[in-house]
Amino acid sequence: MNIIRAKAEHITYAKTISACIDESAKSRGTGIARRSPSYIHTKMQNGNAVIALEEGVFAGFCYIEVWGHGKYVAHSGLIVAPKFRGKGLAKKIKKEVFELSLEKYPKAKVFGITTGMAVMKINSHLGYKPVHFSELTDDPEFWKGCQTCKNYDVLTRTERKMCLCTGMLYDPKDKSATKKINDKVVRRLKQIKESLLLKKKNS
Repeated sequence: MNIIRAKAEHITYAKTISACIDESAKSRGTGIARRSPSYIHTKMQNGNAVIALEEGVFAGFCYIEVWGHGKYVAHSGLIVAPKFRGKGLAKKIKKEVFELSLEKYPKAKVFGITTGMAVMKINSHLGYKPVHFSELTDDPEFWKGCQTCKNYDVLTRTERKMCLCTGMLYDPKDKSATKKINDKVVRRLKQIKESLLLKKKNS
């Protein structure tokens, strides 16, 4: 399985990704904002997307959106193709797009809204915390993206204060969250070093 930062060369998968998001919305019966192939094109061309491929077959996808003049970024469109579900792929894709966000927008707060318990667990593991919608971006363009969700009427009735989704936020200034990420990096470097030493010993 290859989990890579999407480029213009991956645009050919856009229709498949868009259709996969639509089918997931129908089957789950919960709120998933739909995304057109042209919208997905843009994310790939801008280097703001991650795609998972298994021998050239589409397996999963997620992309970055930038809001509030770079003050916030969100991960959206997280999807795993049906035949690849249940294998922990969503967590790997989310981790990759999270790291891409930190590299491209190091000062931005990273947030997301979701109804999925699995995504909430992944976000929590990465250092996100549940927050009120008032702590998320007030950029109207972000909330317009919710119009294709079946629960949009709930959002409008509450004047954008709440919905069936849970808001989650990662603040790079939060020392406890930053320490958690740094600890993971240290552990990973240690694992790599131990692996290299073992290979050298066995060679």
